[in-house]
Amino acid sequence: MGGTRFIGVYLTKLLVAQGHTVVLFNRGNNPPPVEGLEQIHGDRTDAAQLKDALKGQVFDAIFDNNGRKLSDAQPLIDLFKGKLAHYIYVSSAGVYLKSDQMPHIEGDALDPESRHRGKFETEQYLKEQGVLFTSIRPVYIYGPQNYNDVEAWFFDRIVRDRPIPIPGNGLHITQLGHIEDLVGAMAAVLGNADAVGKIYNISGDRYVTFDGLARACAIAAGKSADDLKLVHYHPKDFDFGKKKAFPIRLQHFFADIHNAQRDLDWSPKFDLVAGLRDSYKNDFQPSGRASSDIDFSLDDQILQASK
Repeated sequence: MGGTRFIGVYLTKLLVAQGHTVVLFNRGNNPPPVEGLEQIHGDRTDAAQLKDALKGQVFDAIFDNNGRKLSDAQPLIDLFKGKLAHYIYVSSAGVYLKSDQMPHIEGDALDPESRHRGKFETEQYLKEQGVLFTSIRPVYIYGPQNYNDVEAWFFDRIVRDRPIPIPGNGLHITQLGHIEDLVGAMAAVLGNADAVGKIYNISGDRYVTFDGLARACAIAAGKSADDLKLVHYHPKDFDFGKKKAFPIRLQHFFADIHNAQRDLDWSPKFDLVAGLRDSYKNDFQPSGRASSDIDFSLDDQILQASK
């Protein structure tokens, strides 16, 4: 499902390289990442259109990369229930309830108010329907072609030698996982009997503070981490409206990945700096973003108040 943006691009290339026959279902807005692949076009949010487009199709497995709400996935699940060897669903570690005990493990309580609520509702529906499924819960994903401003947010400031405003004291701990490591785990799930009915956290194998992430991005961009100017501020002192002044949630947010390492015979290949270098060299630099017009108005608001 998808297959032409970020996760789907990397996963499609890996599955094809492993010898699988891959069919993509998407709206046809972007070209396939591998020439010659069969594509079925349709809008998954239109249940009637999805069922009409996929009626009569037969697949061994489905990778559902872009279902956000239960209503996105339910028609697909209902159509193929009892006909699949494996349904692999990309959920999110964002489903976990904020906790005093970290890292998050797969059995932790879920946040009923989470903006990712549709993810765990889909997981629950898969269980209730008896589907042979595995769910993947990434933390923050990064790497070339990332369309969410995570590492690029830091690179924007680092290449321009701007101060980096960081909320709190900079010691909140988070976790990033490289896109190639994520799809490596997803491919290792396929056909793995030990993975059926399981949920796996997937990310890097180390945690990092906000300040440490800024320094790692600086090193990846060929700058001195010691020369960074980190400016800490209290977010409650500002009214940013609906805009985000920082790309990462202001809390400790990291997850244990040992279950995936054990069951999938998988481990991350990228350490944080190596992964960020990959993103900087193969995405940020070629994109020309370093010379683009970036809106730093929220930064300036913070920096002005910090003088």
